[in-house]
Amino acid sequence: MPSADPTGTFVPVRAQVSVARGMPRGRMLASVVGMTAANHSAPNHSIPTQSPAHSGAEPARPTAPDLTSTPARVPWTAVVVFVVLACGLAWLVSLPLWFDGGLANPLAALLLPVIMFTPGVAALFVVFMVQRPRPQPISEYLGLWPLRPLGRIIWMTVFGIIGSALLVIVGVFLAAALGLVQLDLVAFSGFAQVLEAASPIASPVPVSVIVLLQVLTIPIGALFNGIFALGEELGWRGWLLPSLRPLGTWPALLISGAVWGFWHSPLILLGYNFGQANLLGVAMMIGGCVFYGVLIGWLRLRTASIWPAVFAHGAFNAAAGFLLLVVAANSTADPVATGPLGWVGWIVMGVVIGVLVLTGQFTIQPALQRRTAAAAPGQPAPVTPESNRSA
Repeated sequence: MPSADPTGTFVPVRAQVSVARGMPRGRMLASVVGMTAANHSAPNHSIPTQSPAHSGAEPARPTAPDLTSTPARVPWTAVVVFVVLACGLAWLVSLPLWFDGGLANPLAALLLPVIMFTPGVAALFVVFMVQRPRPQPISEYLGLWPLRPLGRIIWMTVFGIIGSALLVIVGVFLAAALGLVQLDLVAFSGFAQVLEAASPIASPVPVSVIVLLQVLTIPIGALFNGIFALGEELGWRGWLLPSLRPLGTWPALLISGAVWGFWHSPLILLGYNFGQANLLGVAMMIGGCVFYGVLIGWLRLRTASIWPAVFAHGAFNAAAGFLLLVVAANSTADPVATGPLGWVGWIVMGVVIGVLVLTGQFTIQPALQRRTAAAAPGQPAPVTPESNRSA
């Protein structure tokens, strides 16, 4: 809070003594003499006659609370360098695909995971080489460590994994309810065709059992995919989101999500995700990343840790192929509508975001960065009200 104007304000004796203890002896004596003279010369009506105990006011105590949980201002230079570097590296790594075969290039299976690490590389570069003052401690600013409170982080990680998988699954059933795709939940004929095309030898395991195992192993897939999702989340939710947080919760969430979506452009323009190698595909990716970025950004703000967002992201990727398991044979589906980040998914994610808003979840934000340095004598520590509220 801003410090009050000291003119005519009652200073409790306890606070005077506390301040005086930190002064050199000569300065303390001069201060006491000056204070005494001022008390004799000042009009009595400017000094309260009640003691703090009788007035109900709490005596002021000098404190040294945790300092700001986010930067005082957005480090715009570092933000620009981060965005340019992350996007530039993504384009650089994807160049072999552009020059030879696109997503059909055998190198795609290797290069796509490498691209996922470019935001993390960009974040580490700016935090060590560009951002000034450098955040301290860096591991806490990025949400990597410490893991406290551990119970909340674990449960929010579980919530993120299950919730992300359900976003995809519910989106598929909503698309079917809207008549955008036909499902086969009995014979799983579409997936059976895929298995037959992959191997002419009939599997002794029923297709329904394979489908069930695929769904049940989504949490395991989340852990494995989390290794690669960490490369992205270290950049987007680890560094960019808290760095934009001085703009406010919603601007930070929306801008970081939009940048995240735009970063996918090298692959989207090759037909990745939506089968639209054009600006429509880029726009759809930006929209999908904004919606989903709000949700996993909430996990980051709610826990002050990137790990729930990392494994939620991994679960979303693991569940992305759910439609292929349940689609009817010879049924067609437009990924612009029915894909995990298609507009039907936007509806599902929008409903979840609305519930979180109505229940006040976006206002509960433990400190993203806690520093223990003491405030200077007489100077109150800056406080970010929203980000320092804890559950």
